[in-house]
Amino acid sequence: MKTAIDGELLRAAIEFSRKASPSNTAFSVGCVIANADGTVLARGFSRERGPQSHAEQVAIAKALDDRCDLSAATLYTSLEPCSVRGSGLPSCCARIVEARIPRVVFAMREPSVFVEGHGAEVLAARGVEVVEIPEEAELVAEINNHLV
Repeated sequence: MKTAIDGELLRAAIEFSRKASPSNTAFSVGCVIANADGTVLARGFSRERGPQSHAEQVAIAKALDDRCDLSAATLYTSLEPCSVRGSGLPSCCARIVEARIPRVVFAMREPSVFVEGHGAEVLAARGVEVVEIPEEAELVAEINNHLV
């Protein structure tokens, strides 16, 4: 279920995706992890820590490095978390489940440009509450217009 602060924090994640340099081999994604009261615990963007780093991966690593309790956190990401990676690295869905993040909010489903993803379904099957806010998807598509 969508909460009052979901739109604001999702838009913050979308804006953060602009920090990712455009790539022909990956989407530009932004991620914000926050507590239920809206306190931001960590942020990340695609390629922030190298050419294969995903926004969710970076934000989760930062939060865990800071020893944040993620058991009541929400992960906001501009694009549906990946359920499979072409590189063979752990998916963002696997990292979210491993970090025990109970809730994910995203704007746009992952287009099948690189892989056939089903992140929302994978997360829901693992007990994660998934909220899609498609009203924000147009901006995500615009930021990634070189790919979609």
